[in-house]
Amino acid sequence: MYSYIIGKVMAINSNSIVLDNNKMGYLIYTPLPYSFKLEEEIKVYIYQHIKEDENTLYGFKDIGERELFLKLISVKGLGPKMALPILSVSSVSGIIDAIERENILYLKKFPRIGDKIARQIILDLKGKLVKQTDKIAEEPFTDLIEALKGLGYKVNIINHILPKINSNLELEQQIKEALRLLLK
Repeated sequence: MYSYIIGKVMAINSNSIVLDNNKMGYLIYTPLPYSFKLEEEIKVYIYQHIKEDENTLYGFKDIGERELFLKLISVKGLGPKMALPILSVSSVSGIIDAIERENILYLKKFPRIGDKIARQIILDLKGKLVKQTDKIAEEPFTDLIEALKGLGYKVNIINHILPKINSNLELEQQIKEALRLLLK
């Protein structure tokens, strides 16, 4: 299983990119392939979908996008080929908001999503998604966030202090600074 691939974009197609990593080209299906630039070196977060007759890579620019994709494909009747266009048409926060508000009309605007699938998405995912504002995808603070969560602090509280902490500090210094800010 892959977590991410760092490489250079060698080709952009209507629904995929080709990413060169160590002289090996990976065909990666992605929601917005034209948001990538040719010859750009990037990190793509990967989901590998394996079935009897296929082995497909799906790629995303950030972890939050990949996590929502994984939640969507866990919905009964919704596979990767149906979930990918959903992420092409709307933002992660827009999709989460529609699910939390039970906005069936918003969900039905996506390609191949009818009334039955829209209701199933709401049934399976409402209340199970962290709102994008509470989602922390800032890599420099991953260890800090885990440490603070281990001390019992909630994600939304942690989010409020992250912009005030220098990401270049050692973890121990980040924790001290975070605790100082949290205790104010």
